[in-house]
Amino acid sequence: MGSQRDTPSPDLAEVSDEILAERAIGGDADAFKALIVRHGSLVRAYVARIVGSLIDADDVTQEALYTAWQRLPELRDPAAVKPWLMRVASRHAFAHLRHKPPTEPLPILDAAYPSAMEPETVAIRNAQLTALADALDSLPEQERRCWLLREVGELSYDDIAKELNIPRSTVRGTLARARASIHAQMEGWR
Repeated sequence: MGSQRDTPSPDLAEVSDEILAERAIGGDADAFKALIVRHGSLVRAYVARIVGSLIDADDVTQEALYTAWQRLPELRDPAAVKPWLMRVASRHAFAHLRHKPPTEPLPILDAAYPSAMEPETVAIRNAQLTALADALDSLPEQERRCWLLREVGELSYDDIAKELNIPRSTVRGTLARARASIHAQMEGWR
């Protein structure tokens, strides 16, 4: 009974993204699962910031990861699987916003806090998050998308340029304007 399943596989947590992506492209579901374990929380956090709700983020993230699994053969550079996953998630998140009824408010924070946290600390943190959300909402869409892709999605300038279909130099300038605006609006929180 010498099937591949009978032989122990190396610990996938130690395998590089590139190798995991190559294996996943070849149909290895365990390799794709390892990529999800490695990058899923970042993808979810990024999507949550875009859609404004952890509940919606769960659905959008699941859809994005399903799409990523189906479209893995389109991944040209397996070493760049993380930015590729972020781009897939970005597209799903912004598509979700386009189809969301405009009258539905976007909640700023949808997460539960541990009961051990002091109410004052929770109130200050909520106020900070509200101020940051307001600062982000006041940005033009391209500045907001650039900032989110860089600061939340952790994409490189080159990956952001590809995602938004703009030159790298425009990404730098757009990010500089976004950061300056957020810096000015958040001055009272330092």
